[in-house]
Amino acid sequence: MRNSPNEPAAKLRPPKRFAVLANPQIPEAVELAETIGQQLEGEAYWGTLNDEQVRDQISQQPVDLCIALGGDGTMLRAGHLCAPLNIPILGINLGRFGFLTEVRRPDWEQALSRVMDGDYWLEERMMLRADHLRSDKGLGSWEVLNECFIGRGELVRPVDLVTEIDGRYLTTYVADGLIVATPTGSTAYALAAGGPILSPELRNVVIVPVAPHLSVDRAIVLHEGSSVRVEVRTKHQAILSIDGGLPVSLEDRDRVELRAADNVVHFARLQDPGYFYRNLTSRMGQKPGSEKAL
Repeated sequence: MRNSPNEPAAKLRPPKRFAVLANPQIPEAVELAETIGQQLEGEAYWGTLNDEQVRDQISQQPVDLCIALGGDGTMLRAGHLCAPLNIPILGINLGRFGFLTEVRRPDWEQALSRVMDGDYWLEERMMLRADHLRSDKGLGSWEVLNECFIGRGELVRPVDLVTEIDGRYLTTYVADGLIVATPTGSTAYALAAGGPILSPELRNVVIVPVAPHLSVDRAIVLHEGSSVRVEVRTKHQAILSIDGGLPVSLEDRDRVELRAADNVVHFARLQDPGYFYRNLTSRMGQKPGSEKAL
């Protein structure tokens, strides 16, 4: 179900089956996951995002709502798990920024009471599909909620990135890298690289170069139906990273092809639909520090 941003949220059917998943790196999240799992009415699984048994249970017996405890990184990992299963996610923030989470740590009991009454709405976020190809062989496929980064590895040397849109040559970026992001990812790495901020309900693709040298230095916003193809030209290390995950090594003339994914992520929201801009302005002045978003 998708509510218009300008319409009041209608009550939804209260969820009956739950998955409560914690970031294993946050002890408080693991403890709170057990507390919530024990208090929830109906059937509930709880554990960490690394718990294969819990992940298998969710895949075999889909739930009505996933409660994710952590920060924005936790929400990304939960999105990868839940999007193919069409499971909405309610985020409880135990990280730092919490762009994607919905509930503050002290408010979880009140929030769950509202959810159990059906007093929430679902926000739809688009994803991208990224394919890694070498010659005509596919080496990997991923779904992307934030962004795909294609660029240099550890050596501080730019790479050439031959970029096509809808099968037509755009330009060859000489840069540290290229970010291809969703509207959700527009407030993450793409924002740090100088890209635009897009409203989360939009369905667009954003291309942002990172430290371009004598190349096109402006971000480009594409329609959701567009496809992007990036071919790496390099004599040194290059990588592909999905949503800030572990890097995948790229060789000269490897290609990464991106387009809108079939799956979407649904976030359970309790705030009014204007929350995004209100939260954005309040958080832009925060100092992120050196820790990775959990």
